[in-house]
Amino acid sequence: MTEERYNPFTGRRIVDGVDDPTPTAASMGLEPPRFCEQCGRRMIVQVSPDGWWAKCSRHGVVDSIDAARR
Repeated sequence: MTEERYNPFTGRRIVDGVDDPTPTAASMGLEPPRFCEQCGRRMIVQVSPDGWWAKCSRHGVVDSIDAARR
């Protein structure tokens, strides 16, 4: 069984062959993820001048340092 993945900027399930473009600001690294990649739930996001963190109620915290965006 393949694990489902979700677009962290739109929350839509990633399906092979279906185009779900990443917003321009996100692709430039200017926008943090808003949805959990593992479950598609909306996350709590905190942005600061030197980075961001996002927290899923089920899967924990993702930080811009972890994502190599800081």
